[in-house]
Amino acid sequence: MFELLFKYPASIFHKGQFVLLTPWPVWILAIAILAVTSALFWHIRRNHGMLSGARPLAIWLLESGLVALILFLLWHPALSIATLRPQQNVVAVLVDDSRSMGINDSSGTREAAAQASLNSGMLKGLSDRFQVRLYKFGREPERIQKPEQLTATAPASRLGETLERVLAESSSLPLGAIVMLSDGADNAGGIDLATIAAIRRQRIPIHTIGFGKEHPDKDVEITDAVVPARALPDSKLTATVTLQSWGLSGVKSKLTVRESGKVLVSQDVTFKENGQLQPQTLAFNGGTAGPKTLEISVDPVSGEENQLNNKITRVVNVEARKPRILYIQGEPVWEYKFIRRAIEDYPDIGIEMPSMLRTTQNKIYRQGIKDAKELEDGFPLKAEELFAYQGLIVGGVEASYFTAPQQQAIRDFVDRRGGGLLFIGGRASLGDGGWQNSPMAELVPVKLPAGRGTFHRDFSSVSLTAQGAQGVLCRLDENPARNAERWKKIPQIANYQDVGEAKPGATTLLEVTPAGKRPQPLLVTQNYGRGRTVLFATEGSWRWKMWLDHADKTHATFWQQMFRHLVNDVPGQVVATTPKSVLSDETKVPVRVEVRDKQYKPVTNAKVQARFLQPDGSSATMELSPVPLEEGIYGGEWTAEQPGSYVMEILAGQEAEQVGKDLLTFRREDGVAENFHTSQNKELLIKLSDQTGGRYYRPDEASKLTNEISYSEAGITTRETRDLWDMPVIFLLAMGIRASEWLLRRKWGVV
Repeated sequence: MFELLFKYPASIFHKGQFVLLTPWPVWILAIAILAVTSALFWHIRRNHGMLSGARPLAIWLLESGLVALILFLLWHPALSIATLRPQQNVVAVLVDDSRSMGINDSSGTREAAAQASLNSGMLKGLSDRFQVRLYKFGREPERIQKPEQLTATAPASRLGETLERVLAESSSLPLGAIVMLSDGADNAGGIDLATIAAIRRQRIPIHTIGFGKEHPDKDVEITDAVVPARALPDSKLTATVTLQSWGLSGVKSKLTVRESGKVLVSQDVTFKENGQLQPQTLAFNGGTAGPKTLEISVDPVSGEENQLNNKITRVVNVEARKPRILYIQGEPVWEYKFIRRAIEDYPDIGIEMPSMLRTTQNKIYRQGIKDAKELEDGFPLKAEELFAYQGLIVGGVEASYFTAPQQQAIRDFVDRRGGGLLFIGGRASLGDGGWQNSPMAELVPVKLPAGRGTFHRDFSSVSLTAQGAQGVLCRLDENPARNAERWKKIPQIANYQDVGEAKPGATTLLEVTPAGKRPQPLLVTQNYGRGRTVLFATEGSWRWKMWLDHADKTHATFWQQMFRHLVNDVPGQVVATTPKSVLSDETKVPVRVEVRDKQYKPVTNAKVQARFLQPDGSSATMELSPVPLEEGIYGGEWTAEQPGSYVMEILAGQEAEQVGKDLLTFRREDGVAENFHTSQNKELLIKLSDQTGGRYYRPDEASKLTNEISYSEAGITTRETRDLWDMPVIFLLAMGIRASEWLLRRKWGVV
């Protein structure tokens, strides 16, 4: 329709430059329009006495518009546009040859449809005017001579890497345009901005032709699954699994997490509306130490088109380490005893808790210490001493108890060291301990009230919030429904503390409801710097142990999960990361390592080495280099040649001294990438064309490409002009103006 009205395709107007071909200056046109419209105004005002009100003005506007249009056409409007010179430019035709192109959508495979588009005259039409380079691509492009060489067997499609390779290969050639035939199912996460910017700098338009259905008729797919990269032994973990379904609204299935064939957790799910992303959270026990390969799957549904996208793999490294939590309690309370019992009664928990209990103002009772010298002088005086711990619990201690250097060390413990800090309510804690007026107030995840008298000894009910039900800190039972029931039956606490409102970004997991009052925060957590802080506004959870059955483990379970929450993600001096823990039909493994000294300040002169234990039992090493402009960061890229699980050990040192080490687990899988996101990614193809000055075509529109591809500013070009005065829309506009005036005159009786 656009081309019918405006004579040319929309792409010409987008790329062309508007010009007036007459030698007369534009200011004469403006004067002529002003003069003629003024004369018309005088004429209409003098000779149309039969018209009153705004009617003469309407007639004048219509006649003036027609005159202005005619005068404008006399100045010969046109479009100046760059076109590719025939036979002097190269056009690259890229055809997706990945497995997803072999999908039979309706009347044939996508690959067959692509071949039909090429052989129906498009390839010949391009060859008659340009030098055509035909490629098939999956992970990388490969030159071919004819479309019949396409096989739709490549294990993955990398659109961005393919474009980079073609641009590099054609850097010395007059590349005028690129044509890409694909379903857009890119397995590398899209095309990065650097590649798009390079294409735009060279002004190379990319025209895309999309194949395949935009969504399946009946299918469910696991689009993503997020699990922690690291965990402590026997800790509860969560897998946040995102589902997307089509044609299955209201249908039920089962979502399961397995490890070595053993079911860790399963949960019923009911699919939502078409295309709606549906996150599901499953909690399970991480088990014993060692690398774990988790299989996350959703049971197939009858009639499902693609069952290969119902399963996804993730890896978790359950670390055999013993974090240490320093617990300082300001006065003897029952809570202190029962918190320590949650550690002492369960020696396999894998967490150590040295503690210091202030029995009198100047006397400290130590427990759980490694040797007689630990905490001998009280709370650590230096940051380096405090940083030897991974977690810190502060209960019933006023802020003034800590010296200014100790207060700064506590802040740095969370912010720079990345430790976990828990505040427990009490008579001399939080607001009643003056924490709101101390430099450490930033660490508390709530806005503490200004005054004192915030500690109350009243029996109050505890309830689970929606956010608390989703996480693992308050997960007493791995089944969400049973967990909610257990919290509904939890015994009351006998004291609580007013703590105000949670800060922006903080999450309230539990609430306390005193008799006759509204609910208020009881358990609140937030991230702070590299670490996290938690507030538990009571010292009365010990009643959960005393008032429940003697075999009930509610109290111990809650506190053990609290301990793990504090220390599970606490970084060491050396921390290794990689963007993906599972490589789907990929081989490149980017490695990033952060190295810090004992005060957790960046180390800029370390020697960092990565040792890889490969699936066949062999090993390999790689030296990492400092990353420019990032202090203490070292990086490199390694190639995983074999499919299977890998263990990477990072060693960092300075001269003869070892700074630290870290372990990282990842996995390479082949033949799985093309099982996911198999529908046509029309949005990606349109975006790629729009950002490079090209156009997206449906297969039935591909015949237009041969003519429109000439309009390009890349390669060897010449400028041409296209007349605009004879566009059908101009004639229709003139007829419309004249007809409108005649109809108005007829209506008003002045024809």
